[in-house]
Amino acid sequence: MAAPIDNTTQTRVNILRNNTFLTCFSLQLASVTSHVQDLLTKVKDGAFNTTKGLSFLDLRYHLLLFYLQDITHLISIKTVGGKIKESEALNRVVTIRTVLEKMRPLDHKLKYQIDKLLRTAVTGSLAENDPLQLRPNPENLISKLGESGGSEGEAESMMEKKAAHSSGRKYVPPKIAAVHYDGDMTEADKKKVQAERQRQAALRSSVIQELRQQYSDAPEEIRERRDFQSEREGREELHRKNYEESMMVRLNMPKRVRNSKKRSMMSMSSQLSGITHFSDITALTGGEGRQDWDNLQPKKKKKLMKKKTKRKGEDIQVLTIF
Repeated sequence: MAAPIDNTTQTRVNILRNNTFLTCFSLQLASVTSHVQDLLTKVKDGAFNTTKGLSFLDLRYHLLLFYLQDITHLISIKTVGGKIKESEALNRVVTIRTVLEKMRPLDHKLKYQIDKLLRTAVTGSLAENDPLQLRPNPENLISKLGESGGSEGEAESMMEKKAAHSSGRKYVPPKIAAVHYDGDMTEADKKKVQAERQRQAALRSSVIQELRQQYSDAPEEIRERRDFQSEREGREELHRKNYEESMMVRLNMPKRVRNSKKRSMMSMSSQLSGITHFSDITALTGGEGRQDWDNLQPKKKKKLMKKKTKRKGEDIQVLTIF
């Protein structure tokens, strides 16, 4: 069984422990005091510019200072064996602690802005990965048509014109619609791609299909093609015609039917207009394909209108070309 420790030994241990605590506390207090004195001296000498500080930080630091003062006062009361229950410092400590706890969410929200301002104050510039590096710059809205700006702009425009003339290519305005990018292709490549497209279109033309069927050795395939839509429209047209002839009345044609007939007539006219058109197979013989056909399109006739103008009592007819 261990021997009991007497009161004298326990008292010595407590005294040594208290002495160690007081020694550490004295050293830390001296360090803090010297640091605070240095800061006060620099602030009084104007080394730190505190005129444009953050009021939020001022409030938080003042509350922390008051909190430490009240805590120190309560510790001093307890060291002399007094009671802190009736002390006003206890109420102030509770109040300040509550305010500091309420300020913690706001401090968390402002942490990014405060750190950025401190970093900017130390380094003098924003970080490379700072999102505000991509913000709009209002200075770019200033007109650059001054003397220096004008001369620089003229020099740049002259260089662009020289580059355009040296390349020998026409100016092409920017395309608004999304199109395939072909800026890296040369003129020879573009012509080659266009010729290949014309050749493929010529192979799919009706003329080639007819020639293939005519000179092919394969047996001709006969298919029964029935257009139910055309048959239904034909029956409806015949029924309408018989009704109008028997009742001696003209029926109003619905808009849907009129549009359908108009589309069919347009498709038929386009097919008839292309009956004698054979330029779609010229790509197979080394021609330009459909480019020549575009030049053969009939041009619109210019209208001649007569205007009468009176000058000194005389009628003068002027021909105006539109």
